[in-house]
Amino acid sequence: MADQNLTNQDICLAMLRDNDRDRYLACLLSPEDKRGALAGLYAFNAELARIRDLVHEPLPGEVRMQYWRDLLEGNAHGSTEANPVASGLLAAVETYRLPRQTLVNVIDARVFDLYDDPMETRTSLEGYAGETASALIQLASLVLAPEEAAQSAEAAGHAGVAQAIAGLLLLMPLHRHRGQVYIPQEILSATGLDRDSFLAGEDKARISAAISAFAGLGRDHLAKARAVKIPTAVFPAFLPATIAGPVLDRAGKAGAGLFDRPLQPSQWRRQLQMTLALMRRKV
Repeated sequence: MADQNLTNQDICLAMLRDNDRDRYLACLLSPEDKRGALAGLYAFNAELARIRDLVHEPLPGEVRMQYWRDLLEGNAHGSTEANPVASGLLAAVETYRLPRQTLVNVIDARVFDLYDDPMETRTSLEGYAGETASALIQLASLVLAPEEAAQSAEAAGHAGVAQAIAGLLLLMPLHRHRGQVYIPQEILSATGLDRDSFLAGEDKARISAAISAFAGLGRDHLAKARAVKIPTAVFPAFLPATIAGPVLDRAGKAGAGLFDRPLQPSQWRRQLQMTLALMRRKV
């Protein structure tokens, strides 16, 4: 079993290296004895995140989502051992008593990604981020130090929203190509836009204002996360969120220009920033 778990860990880490490099780096900076569980948890998230890229219609995506929902609800399809990510996830759930309903909520929130429906309000966005990025931070905290995880819940909530917004800004060119808009409708309306005019991309000034406001919302949540003291033992769960700041800052300055030039800092800069954040215990 130990050899199988090691194999699953290696496969999950390799999957993260290819699909979610930041959480891969976060795993490597986490305690070695927790790395397998974190890799399984993060690889599960990466599998959900890439479903939209693998399907052409929402229904096949819903079927893939249902596989994971059934797995967590005890109705697995076929042998779990045949899927290293599923096996790694269940091992983490069982070893650290992770709440299965929270993981099911992650899946349910991710269904939104399969469609092109508008994100109506800031509250809707914060709810989406809370059930995805924030939940993942809190679940990772339970793996790292369950007795201290509750102390970091508030910081996880805010850090997750900041991280989610930074990620959505990085993916905004792809989302616009698909016809997806994650900027809340109320922000678009406040800047004189609607979904169609944002996607058309012609009114650069208003689009820049909307992007700046969206990035500003992320910075507000990041500031609130930084105001909360995070226990040392759970800080590695926050490492992927520590690189949100530069993306939010760059997006605020770039505005509509983010469609023409990349926002993402180089990998070595992100790795350095995570390492320094771990040393300083600062999001």
